[in-house]
Amino acid sequence: MILSPPISSSLLWLECKTEPVTTPPVVELIRSPALTDRASYAYAAAVCDASRLIFTAGACPLDGGGAIVAVGDVTRQTEQVMANLETALNAAGAGITDVVKTTIYVANDQREDLLAAWNVISAAFGDHDVPSTLVGVAVLGYPDQLVEVEAVAAVR
Repeated sequence: MILSPPISSSLLWLECKTEPVTTPPVVELIRSPALTDRASYAYAAAVCDASRLIFTAGACPLDGGGAIVAVGDVTRQTEQVMANLETALNAAGAGITDVVKTTIYVANDQREDLLAAWNVISAAFGDHDVPSTLVGVAVLGYPDQLVEVEAVAAVR
């Protein structure tokens, strides 16, 4: 996207490119031996030499027509959420391995549903186990929505 300055402005305008990034990753996952390895993710992440930070809105379990998928099914909704998150990241010139942190919301007070969502998200990230916060909430924005994931990514 190229931003054009207003006619009477003296502000500096920057050109942001959204081409896929092919340089080495700028995200360093940090694990401390002073903390337990029971958590299946890094406790911190550092961004090195990034030129762009990308903040996603919460990815929701919406299909292409805007309908909630798999009403009542946390696992299937989480799969759709992750597909939508990857699409949003790709549109911004990033991918899953560029993610620095996630926040995961599950509209349920049952720990097994939080775990079901986490298992799908963990599988999507694979070895790139970014710092994440998993939160059980009372309700999310759309009727029948059970899962939402937001992310911060960094690219060169």
